[in-house]
Amino acid sequence: MPLDLAAIRAAHARIRPHITRTPVLTNARLDAASGGKLFFKCENLQKVGAFKARGATNAVFSLTDAEAAHGVATHSSGNHAAALARAAKLRGIRAHIVMPSNSAKTKVRSVEGYGGRIVFCEPTQAAREKTCARVIAETGAVLIHPFEDERVMAGQGTAVVELIEDQPELDLILCPVGGGGLLSGTAVAAKALRPSIAVVAVEPAGAGDAAQSFRAGKLIPFTRAETIADGLRTNVGAPNFAIIQRDVADIVTVSEAAIVAAMRIIWEAVKVVIEPSAAVPYAAIMERRVDVAGRRVGIILTGGNVDLEALPWLQK
Repeated sequence: MPLDLAAIRAAHARIRPHITRTPVLTNARLDAASGGKLFFKCENLQKVGAFKARGATNAVFSLTDAEAAHGVATHSSGNHAAALARAAKLRGIRAHIVMPSNSAKTKVRSVEGYGGRIVFCEPTQAAREKTCARVIAETGAVLIHPFEDERVMAGQGTAVVELIEDQPELDLILCPVGGGGLLSGTAVAAKALRPSIAVVAVEPAGAGDAAQSFRAGKLIPFTRAETIADGLRTNVGAPNFAIIQRDVADIVTVSEAAIVAAMRIIWEAVKVVIEPSAAVPYAAIMERRVDVAGRRVGIILTGGNVDLEALPWLQK
């Protein structure tokens, strides 16, 4: 299935009964500090606490009964895992979830709460993929890849459809990038709905494979990403990278200190709970990695699943 606006609109119709239409918030303090007008799409208030509910739900409800009979499987550090477990529960099928051993406790609890069967693995991309392949061989489950799946990308793109419906005059959208599922759906939807929009991706410098790949014009994977933004430790996918090369204007990186500072400022100013991965776009504004002066900027707050006993500004 090609990833285009028609696929994203079909996904929106399919998942609408199962997701929340999240609000778009503004904040005068952050506007003044940035010089632009910022519009925060609050996917931290989505089902399972993250935008991942969109893509996983679309993928699960796109399956035929025969395809769904043996359940679904994936590998994920948390948000896609919980989203797939929830979507599978809604459809009444099994979900087999491979999670890195260093996954946040709050995300593990979320997967367990939705009835997902968890298999832990070493915290490397190779281990995730190998373990997931073994689980699929043992169970016959259908792989729902966290980002290299057009059904998932289409579901993620529905967030930007809503954002542009609410704020049709945007000049720029800032989007985090890990595997590239959200970025792919965002870029396709944004460029189809408003061709003048610039889509800029942001990732941690310690997990900067997408930025390096974008500059080089070819995939340059990181063997081990080091960042507090656990949702962005994954290397960008090959099908996602092709879309990114076509539709994304730039990819910038930010420091760990800026991610923590941005997370705290959004908690304090916007009064919403976000996780480190969701703070990355605003960190780019704080570090002046993106010029937003005089521009109307959409920012996707991707998730709000945080271990409250391990907040980054409380760590010594």
